[in-house]
Amino acid sequence: MRLYFENEEPEGAVREVVNPDNSPSEGLELALVRADGDDRVELVDEGRESVLVILGGRCSVEVEGGGSWKDLGERKDVFSGRATAVYVPAGTPYRISSQTGSEVAICRAPADGGGEAYVVRPGEVNAAVRGSGNWRREVHDIIDESRPAARLVVGETFNEPGCWSSYPPHKHDEQDPPREVRMQEVYYYRLDPAGGFGLQRIYSPERSFDESFAVRDGDAVLIPFGYHPVVAAGGYRLYYLWALCGEGRTLRPNEDPAHRWISEGVQGREDDDEGR
Repeated sequence: MRLYFENEEPEGAVREVVNPDNSPSEGLELALVRADGDDRVELVDEGRESVLVILGGRCSVEVEGGGSWKDLGERKDVFSGRATAVYVPAGTPYRISSQTGSEVAICRAPADGGGEAYVVRPGEVNAAVRGSGNWRREVHDIIDESRPAARLVVGETFNEPGCWSSYPPHKHDEQDPPREVRMQEVYYYRLDPAGGFGLQRIYSPERSFDESFAVRDGDAVLIPFGYHPVVAAGGYRLYYLWALCGEGRTLRPNEDPAHRWISEGVQGREDDDEGR
């Protein structure tokens, strides 16, 4: 069962990273696009809605019958500002181009057609600090349940050096609302400085599955089940883009009972129900 995807140099402008053909994903996908100069990337995701997250640089996005936006993006890299994103309904052709160079992540999930394309600009990203002490992190909600989409929920998390996130460990692999809602998830990591690393653990409640991955700049991990805490190595900031899809779009992570005591009684805990 392949869950870890090491960074690779793309052979073209588009690198397909995670999908049902190379992993146990039930439809959640991640792709990366590099557009530069005369590059004009044309895509259509049949039967899948897409969220385009601009990781760095500026680009223009044209959605057939849905709008055209020029010079999107206000950060040089993921560590220098909030994201700009474009939502594209299932089956709608779109084009990405950039004269100065840009890097774009595409998150996809199965969906019926319908809906309208729209842009989420940096000022519209909802940012919050969650956790406490060395499990304090900053979480940016880009596409949450308040924004139109069929199945996707997308955001970003930032760990300071030595700090944990998705912590205390939580999971969302059972459909038992309101206690827990079943959703698969994918993480895409960047490090600052880029030579650093983080550790990603995934384990099931009974420990029949328990694996850890040393994640480096540009790596990705699929989380189909289980608890999944992540930590940044000392001296390195860690970022990950996260995308979820599953039964509905309301996040109901369920913390590991063995570690729930860590968060009990923390001031502001009522605002930390979504984990990450």
